[in-house]
Amino acid sequence: MPCAFVEAFTGRLVSLGHTHLTVSGYEASARHFGQWLQSKKIAVAEIDDRVVRRFARHRCGCPGIRQADRLSVKYVNRVRRFVGFLAECGAVTRPAQVPPRPGDDKILAFQIWLRRHRGISKRTVQRHARMVMRLLPALGSDPMQYDAALVRQVILDEGKRSSRAYLKTMTMALRGYLRYLAAHGSCHPGLDQAIPTIPQWRLSALPRYIPAVDVERLIASCDLTTPMGIRDRAVLLLLARLGLRAGDIAGLRLDDIDWREGTLRVCGKGRREIRLPLPQDAGEAIIAYLRDARPLAACEQVFLRTVAPHRQLASPSVSSIVSLALERAGIDDPPSRGTNLLRHSAATSMLPAGATLDMIGTVLRHRSIDTTAHYAKVDVDMLLQIAQPWPGSVSC
Repeated sequence: MPCAFVEAFTGRLVSLGHTHLTVSGYEASARHFGQWLQSKKIAVAEIDDRVVRRFARHRCGCPGIRQADRLSVKYVNRVRRFVGFLAECGAVTRPAQVPPRPGDDKILAFQIWLRRHRGISKRTVQRHARMVMRLLPALGSDPMQYDAALVRQVILDEGKRSSRAYLKTMTMALRGYLRYLAAHGSCHPGLDQAIPTIPQWRLSALPRYIPAVDVERLIASCDLTTPMGIRDRAVLLLLARLGLRAGDIAGLRLDDIDWREGTLRVCGKGRREIRLPLPQDAGEAIIAYLRDARPLAACEQVFLRTVAPHRQLASPSVSSIVSLALERAGIDDPPSRGTNLLRHSAATSMLPAGATLDMIGTVLRHRSIDTTAHYAKVDVDMLLQIAQPWPGSVSC
């Protein structure tokens, strides 16, 4: 194997911010793989997943290589990543890691249709696609065979093993899919009307929150002697002070922060853009992160992974920051463990502090005041002022 491939591979790893030790490990694995290919007289163009599996099974007797009865999974995964790099360069044909499933082509076209004609965010499109793909085995591969009874029964069966909230979202996804198929003549029109309505009473539950003192314990649990702790404190402060969502944190870009005006631009649900005031402590935490802890990477997002490759945080990673902070702070049995816990906590703490529902709704970016009124349920002192005596306790 030409050394140029290995050198280009290690150069890519360095550019992604991997440590010298990590790069050395990948380089050794790639050179070993190349040496084995040469001994077996396998050309670079012939490399595929079958060749990698052969390499993984061989009992190493390669000269200059540390002898081992079996290569570790980590070692082989390094080689797989090297082969992936070769595929990017066009030196080998990228293997199909997962065989296409029935309906994959329709699901892909459905996603394109949602993005183009419905203006739905990428994350929502992916969620709808996953839900429809889950239903396809029960629906069948031929949409022209769908009928109202089948569609209704599939949803009723799914309801036996799914929560009401999940089922409601799933019916939305299936309605969109059936409308897409009907618009393209791939199924009978009107089948979306056969999907049963899932009853879900809005605002029927209490907000899931923790007291303000526990929120501060959460923030104080971050280890400010480490880059991860500095980053996590900035994230937690934004979640706790502004009630941001996980997607808001993950998508926050450097140019979204106006330091002169002290504001933060957030593009949330429905792609609605709004500017929020940046609290002093949250702003100082972001500055500390940018100055002392953020990796040097050509990435426009504010918050990045602490380990290479230094990409933007994903939404589940933001939720994990909250979950880990709950454990560090010793907060037992919280009502939830994700970012919505701090969002609800922010709202419930604003009301007793004197904020109006309109003010809270603006910060949380609610479209309806009814959604914001949900948080008034936890202000017991205010509720006592308007509560009427129980009829049985009033004398005639």
